[in-house]
Amino acid sequence: MKITIEGLSKIYPNGNRAINNINLEIGDGMFGLLGPNGAGKSSLMRILVTLMQPSKGKVTIDGYDLIKNRKEIRQMLGYLPQDFRFFSKLSTYEFLDYAARLAGIKNSKERGQAVDRMLEEVGLFEARDRQANRLSGGMKRRLGIAQALINSPKIIIVDEPTTGLDPEERIRFRNLLSSISTQEVTIILSTHIVGDISSTCKNMALLNKGELAYSGSPDEIVSQANGKVWLIKATESEYLEINEKYPVISTVPTPEGWEIQIVADQINGYYGQNIDPNLEHAYVYFMEKQLNQWSSV
Repeated sequence: MKITIEGLSKIYPNGNRAINNINLEIGDGMFGLLGPNGAGKSSLMRILVTLMQPSKGKVTIDGYDLIKNRKEIRQMLGYLPQDFRFFSKLSTYEFLDYAARLAGIKNSKERGQAVDRMLEEVGLFEARDRQANRLSGGMKRRLGIAQALINSPKIIIVDEPTTGLDPEERIRFRNLLSSISTQEVTIILSTHIVGDISSTCKNMALLNKGELAYSGSPDEIVSQANGKVWLIKATESEYLEINEKYPVISTVPTPEGWEIQIVADQINGYYGQNIDPNLEHAYVYFMEKQLNQWSSV
């Protein structure tokens, strides 16, 4: 399975250029699409799931043209939008059964087996009779991914799937996506949460202001921040100075003042030591040094 994006742009009627001349290839497994809010991620996702047409460019999915072969492409897709809603009076089972009907599973016995299997897979079988709109936030997201998977799609696109989830549910959801990614499918995970990418994706792209700023592995972008991440022990007054001069990643109070993590090429006048970067450090460094956009993130 391969998704090829060539010269893709989307300009809205008000003149807003949401995405601009994007060229990208996406293969099997988990692919992360990272960027600040307003970077163009949702516009790109809506084009890929055929909900919106591009202004320019071409997309092919497994050899099918996105514009000419919409029906064939939709049969390959599973989609979990950021704003995922339910019919208020349907139970968890009834909602997923309805989603299975829409996905083309017409045989009632086959559909029932598919619904039960999927509820087991996402850990919602015990909640099958509960009204869907009364599930917790994490359970709703799991039901959302269940409806995206019910027709065994080759491509699964999820938009900001862990926003608003507590840490336990976020980890559970990421683990669920990781287990699915071993089944010869393509999963595109669009998010502004760096941890969702670093823990699940072998390849990623970074969008900024509608343009492709980076494409490659998370390890490659992390390597760009080697020697650029500092742990500084600072007094209260030094902390205020540092916060003005450098992008601050984290702060921890100590009896003497603060322990501060920053990204910078060099630090002057402060006691600090280099620490190994992670993807969050690398993301901030890339936005600050390569794109000069940290202040707007």
